[in-house]
Amino acid sequence: MDLNIIAQFFSFSQHLFIFITSIMLTKRIIPCLDIKDGRTVKGVNFVGLRDAGDPVELARRYTDEGADELVFLDITATKEKRRTLVNLVKKIAAEINIPFTVGGGIRTVDEIEEILKAGADKVSLNSAIVKDQELITRASDAFGSQAVVAAVDAKRTGDHWEVYIKGGSEPTGLDALKWILKCEKLGAGEILLTSMDRDGTKSGFDLELLQEVNKHVTIPVIASGGAGTIEHCCEAIKKGNADAVLAASIFHFREIEIETLKQKMAEDGIEVRRLYNKETQ
Repeated sequence: MDLNIIAQFFSFSQHLFIFITSIMLTKRIIPCLDIKDGRTVKGVNFVGLRDAGDPVELARRYTDEGADELVFLDITATKEKRRTLVNLVKKIAAEINIPFTVGGGIRTVDEIEEILKAGADKVSLNSAIVKDQELITRASDAFGSQAVVAAVDAKRTGDHWEVYIKGGSEPTGLDALKWILKCEKLGAGEILLTSMDRDGTKSGFDLELLQEVNKHVTIPVIASGGAGTIEHCCEAIKKGNADAVLAASIFHFREIEIETLKQKMAEDGIEVRRLYNKETQ
């Protein structure tokens, strides 16, 4: 065999390894679109919702500004006992070229397949997996664990955190840490962890909750609830050990620009994906 070919192969493999490793180490910035009646909304502690704009326009803007992923949550679908807004998912997917997670009102493997075919890369499951825990395993077996995000809305109750469902309106009695560990065991590939106590308050992420969860799980954890400053986002990663930070209002209302956040995070020693030109992808 030609030695030059062998050398080229090993050179390629080495660069591929470095590329994959850099992706694994990179921390992600994820804007969240909470959807109600086809519009993006945002509240405080899951209530007091106000309009934040057109979701398609916001999705396009976040892609252009360098967001690493996008999350779409149809926040009233489960409570209203209806399915996720598939047509809206299709419109958003057509406008972006970053990983796209969709959640809200998804209850079956068939519905997951429909959402993925509409353009989503992952689905976020919350209320449905509390009611039907094996849905995690069935979905993971059908589409791969990388496509299954277990969303956990946690609220402080005494000395622990309790899981809430149906858009934060119904307590379950489940201990959040134990439930997250079970989700990982059942096949979830990622955890979207929202502190209900911090949601919309801009008072910072619940670092104690993040630290406790990250002590025990091996899959990535997305920190959600409480982002108000650049420092909060850095703390979630450096102190809370989060793999990604999710935020809504600070991005929707341009209180913090994604590019500025990434620059500051990089200056703080956090590995972030560099901004790229959409036209080169």
